[in-house]
Amino acid sequence: MIIAQEKRKTNLAEYILYMWQIEDLIRAYKFDINLITEAVLQHFQQPEEKQIEIKEWYENLIEMMKIEKVEEKGHLQIIKNNINELFDFHIHLLNNVKDTAYIALFQKSAGYIAEFKSKSQADEDSNDIELCLTALYGILMLRLQKKEISKDTLAAVSSFSEMIASLTAKYKAFEEDKD
Repeated sequence: MIIAQEKRKTNLAEYILYMWQIEDLIRAYKFDINLITEAVLQHFQQPEEKQIEIKEWYENLIEMMKIEKVEEKGHLQIIKNNINELFDFHIHLLNNVKDTAYIALFQKSAGYIAEFKSKSQADEDSNDIELCLTALYGILMLRLQKKEISKDTLAAVSSFSEMIASLTAKYKAFEEDKD
């Protein structure tokens, strides 16, 4: 919860990837808050009041995942909304001819995005930003499993990472200007 709050403020893409990890963690522990508490939550060095708040946050996520029927796969609607916010901003940047740097990053990634979409089992409605995030998450999982990653895949993911980093930095600046 603490990490999620900080990431949400500083980098929306990192927040999304973090929340996907939390969803997978909840699935791995079979939606059992006692197992999650034992394996994860008890390791947080926080005052008891904060521990209770963190546990309640996990319980709320568990409940939301059950209500939204994403127990086996998929993502919470609130996270999908964040992806859509980034996608809308991505479209805004692409339509803003002045932002040639971002447009160049997207053009560098476009072929990789199309290739990833054709090779992956992504939903037909997956937008470019969701596809990039999915690829980045997949690489994270492969690295955690210490699996080999091809040079071509690393090149694609590197372009996605560069584009998403630029997008989220511009999005954060945009959000701060609105406030």
